[in-house]
This record gives sequence, structure tokens and C-alpha cells, in this order.
Amino acid sequence: MQQGFSEEENRTGADHALGDVVLHPDFIELEKLERIAHRMDTFFRLPIVNMRVGLDSILGLIPGVGDTAALLPAAYIVYRGHRMGVPTSMKFRMGVNTVIDWVIGAVPLVGDLFDVGFKANRRNVALIRSHLEQRHAEQNNLSKRYGKKKGAPAGTPLKRSNFV
Repeated sequence: MQQGFSEEENRTGADHALGDVVLHPDFIELEKLERIAHRMDTFFRLPIVNMRVGLDSILGLIPGVGDTAALLPAAYIVYRGHRMGVPTSMKFRMGVNTVIDWVIGAVPLVGDLFDVGFKANRRNVALIRSHLEQRHAEQNNLSKRYGKKKGAPAGTPLKRSNFV
């Protein structure tokens, strides 16, 4: 065990727990996406103006290739949202956020200022979070409505006939 870390903090995957609550794999993936969005949009604090900027804003200062390089993590977030079951309408909104960030960010100076305020990656991760929270709340409601065996995962019915 590393010094300064408890055994609880070193667990990953299905064993990752906060108290008695075991995190669903979707929320573990969401945490990873939130870390990417934080790095891209709000990683550094500008001391004089007290604003947060990320690697997206810094890469945007490189003419021509900077905004295109910042497009890769943004596309990865949209792709992971797709793999996590985000509905098509939400994927469209995420795509629009990404394209707006890329197109306006490519404009010299104006685009750099826009990148500081728009934070497309954080917006997209927030959309994924709202979808996952809604989906898992619905699954928990179904589990409560139809009864759940102790230890059964959320959304698991007691009998198959409950959903037929």
C-alpha cells in the first residue's frame, strides 16, 4: 500500500466504493471524462483576472493546428457518450458544442477569447452526466417498484414476468 492512501482509495472498477455505495461502471467512466474536460477547459487559473483556462485555450494560441489538436479529446468525449447510450438528440447537441468550439476557436484572437468562456468539453460531460443520472434513477425506481433481492444490481427484477 502506498503511503498516504488507504486501501479503499486504491480500489478500481466494480470494487470502487464510497462508503457503502458501489459506483456503477458508467459513473467511473464519467469521472474519467470529467477529468479530461477539466484538463481541457479549466486546468489553470489566470491569477490577474481570476479565470480558469485549460489546454484547449492554450492549444488555440497555436495558429492552424492548435484548435484541431484540441478537437481530439472533445471527439473522444462525444464518442464515449455514444458508447454510454446517450440519445441521438443529446449526441447532436454535443456535436454542435464541439463544432462551435472548433470553428469559432480557429478565428485568431476572437476564438481564443471564446475558448476561455465557452468550455464545450465541460458542457458535453454535463450532458452525459444528466443522461446517466436520469437513466440510473429510472432503473432504481423500477427496482423499487418491482422489488429487488438483497444484493441484486439496480434494475434487476425479481421475476422476468414483471417486464413481459
